[in-house]
Amino acid sequence: MKIIEGGICAAKGFTASGVHCGIRKNRTKKDVALIYSACPASAAAVYTTNLVKGAPLAVTKKNIANGVAQAVICNSGNANTCNAGGELVALEMCSYVAEAMNIDANDVIVASTGVIGQVLDPTPIKNAMPALKAGLSDNGSDAAAEGIMTTDTVKKDVAVEFTVGGKVCRMGGIAKGSGMIHPNMATMLVFITTDAAISPAMLGKALSSDIKNTFNMVSVDGDTSTNDMVTVLANGMAGNKVIDSEGEDFDEFMRALNTVTVGLCRMIAGDGEGATKLLECTVTGAKDEKNAKTVAKSVICSSLLKAAMFGADANWITASSITKVSAEHSMSVLPVRI
Repeated sequence: MKIIEGGICAAKGFTASGVHCGIRKNRTKKDVALIYSACPASAAAVYTTNLVKGAPLAVTKKNIANGVAQAVICNSGNANTCNAGGELVALEMCSYVAEAMNIDANDVIVASTGVIGQVLDPTPIKNAMPALKAGLSDNGSDAAAEGIMTTDTVKKDVAVEFTVGGKVCRMGGIAKGSGMIHPNMATMLVFITTDAAISPAMLGKALSSDIKNTFNMVSVDGDTSTNDMVTVLANGMAGNKVIDSEGEDFDEFMRALNTVTVGLCRMIAGDGEGATKLLECTVTGAKDEKNAKTVAKSVICSSLLKAAMFGADANWITASSITKVSAEHSMSVLPVRI
């Protein structure tokens, strides 16, 4: 396995674009992104555990219930959450993509990020569809990554090349996330693409398993949010035999996925609002993984520890939650905030 360039366009058959459509007042900032697969792809997603969930998540969950998707539309600047008619707006966004790309609206993943509680006018997104379609490119990962950013200060992308069943496969991802980052999930959106062939069921299993030790172990400020989502599209264009059960091929796919997700986790934590340091907490010697995670989270969520690390004046910190607990392995990412 090796790290490569290309982000979400590294895998065969995936193109992307991003433009300024007018949701944001600052015309220098892109505020909508489109990701497209040349053919229908296996799809899987995980969502925020927050009881209040954004309208786009409800629509996406319905759309990929059959395990298939072909495009992603995402805007920044407005979260389309806790407002009137949110689901109708999300459905309209799917219909714009469907009409422009000549695909089924039910095969579109829709996401929004930004201000909560304001009605999202989808007209700017509709008007931007010709430019989004025209801008689709296998070099479009950067533009798409910029289109989903909110308070992020840097774009976040990673890609890898790996081999499954003798076939060279690629996987890449982009993410946004900077504030309101806390287990489980965070104020983040993550889009991952791969040309590996894998069944929807196994793709879902891979993603659900992976996030337990990646995105669900990231913390910045102790707050969770409403629109958090991680999605994976796998279009099978690498030509490997379809991964439909556990085994060597599935293990290799999992290693690639974990490399991408851990890379994005570090970028999200490192770009935490006000962060000046990125720390990783590794717990060893405990009796099981559950206790390991309890220890890791108690460390990374400690305001006292963050203050000590920020001031470069670390002292011993004790807490009843981590006394007499040991763990075999666990990884967690901590950005220390101002």
